[in-house]
Amino acid sequence: MTSQPFVPPPYPYDRLDALAKLAAKHDGGVIDLSIGTPCDAPTAAVVAALSSSNTERGYPPSIGSEPLRSAAREWMRRRFNIDVPLAQIAACVGSKEFVATTPQYMKLRRPDRDTVLYPAVSYPTYEMGATLAGCRAVPVPMNARGGLDLDAISASDVARALMLWVNSPSNPTGALDDLAAAALWGRNHGVTVFSDECYVEFTWSRSGETILQNGLDGVVALHSLSKRSNLAGVRVAFYAGDAEIVNYLKEVRKHVGMMVPGPAQAAGVVALNDDAHVAAQRDVYARRLQRTAEILSKWSGIAVPQPAGGFYLWFDAADGWQFAERLARDGGTLVSPGDFYGAGGANNVRVAVVQPNAKIELLAKRLGV
Repeated sequence: MTSQPFVPPPYPYDRLDALAKLAAKHDGGVIDLSIGTPCDAPTAAVVAALSSSNTERGYPPSIGSEPLRSAAREWMRRRFNIDVPLAQIAACVGSKEFVATTPQYMKLRRPDRDTVLYPAVSYPTYEMGATLAGCRAVPVPMNARGGLDLDAISASDVARALMLWVNSPSNPTGALDDLAAAALWGRNHGVTVFSDECYVEFTWSRSGETILQNGLDGVVALHSLSKRSNLAGVRVAFYAGDAEIVNYLKEVRKHVGMMVPGPAQAAGVVALNDDAHVAAQRDVYARRLQRTAEILSKWSGIAVPQPAGGFYLWFDAADGWQFAERLARDGGTLVSPGDFYGAGGANNVRVAVVQPNAKIELLAKRLGV
């Protein structure tokens, strides 16, 4: 049998180009609620650190500078009351590249396994990372609470499983998963569990949790400064957990040259050491979630629920693309049809409440609510 060359599929958000043209016809232009790009400013201290670290000349440490890893360690102590050894924490160039590249490294470590398990309704890079590694991408069904239905994983997939992705709070649904159950499942089956926790600072129904609160063995947590500190363009994230896995990834990534730029690392130290700006940002997103849900509910007649976590509204619109087109036409606003996040989301819509309050009120005005 002849293998077929890989042809990259259309990038999900490029599929919105036609709707963007519709939305752009409105005075004031497009209101983009499709992508979770923060619009609020980072703190002045973070911006100052970017320009004053004097680290731009040399190669930064791939594993992260000692100040950056120490700041991450102290943040986890404050946030989750856990102490992760410094050697078990390392930097990555934003969380997306880690999600996309880690399966290939794990496959090299375990060539006898070829399957990446991930949430059936989820950020598309989990599936793409598996595909780029030449692995089987196997979606795990969701339970009634929006978490992983671990019991639904077949014995054959368990036997071939290289790794399991968990995402809590979930992008796109905002659901909070049972991280203790995921950690136990992974240990019982000898499968490393990677927990993407980049929205953990924005949880609404209970306190934020990390899988590392259930022990470090067999698990790796991934955290990002993109959302909590409005630094998506700076690309600072870190991973922490199981000593053997973290050390393996640190060594592999050195050879690949995966390095967070020095000025970005310096800015990350300042951001991680400051909890006040995150509390303020939480309040901003809480208000925007409430207001945007109110606007869309009044206009559409659809009950738009508040998420358990994250800064996305996720709701059943019967047909995600039809709703998105109508909102682009009537409100000059882009949102994401739910099939971007798996076939199970085809009826849904995801709305990122990342635009300034004035833009959200402009949406209300356009929709007449």
